[in-house]
Amino acid sequence: MKKRDELSMSGLRRRQWIVQAGLTTGGLIMASRDMHAASEGELSHAAEAIHQEVLFKATAKRVYDALTDAQQFQKVELLIDDLSGLDLNGKPAVISQEPGGSFSLFGAYIVGRQIELVPNQRIVQAWRVTSWEPGVYSIARFQLAGNGGETKLVFNHTGFPPGTGEHLLAGWNAHYWQPLEKFLA
Repeated sequence: MKKRDELSMSGLRRRQWIVQAGLTTGGLIMASRDMHAASEGELSHAAEAIHQEVLFKATAKRVYDALTDAQQFQKVELLIDDLSGLDLNGKPAVISQEPGGSFSLFGAYIVGRQIELVPNQRIVQAWRVTSWEPGVYSIARFQLAGNGGETKLVFNHTGFPPGTGEHLLAGWNAHYWQPLEKFLA
């Protein structure tokens, strides 16, 4: 009888722990959602996160294709104003169009995996700079909302190493949005 009571108490403590862990995790998820930067193109100071909203004069399909088709993205890369240190011709863009597939951009300086691909709507990537510590990946999320001949791209980047946010924010502007705008014009 005593053994059964101990097992019952053990199961109760385990369930309490599981419930508490679930509540804690939910609280962390809600808190991290609230930590995203509130204004366009700003770096959050509560947590390192980048939130940008960019309007392109192109359909959602054109924007999606430019970001997921290796040949098109290679052309976007070649429109970057400062290409110093990037071997774009020796190591052209490689982009899988399948969830779980890999990508390699900017002369293999940026690599990762496609997590979610919803044509003309959403791209979610495990994204990393090759100079980061091995195994460190961030999450880059591109949400597309087409409206006629324009597309609003809502971009969120989280999970990158502390202290790299300012550099990444500048990089998204100079290496993605500006040349992508030129390419789509």
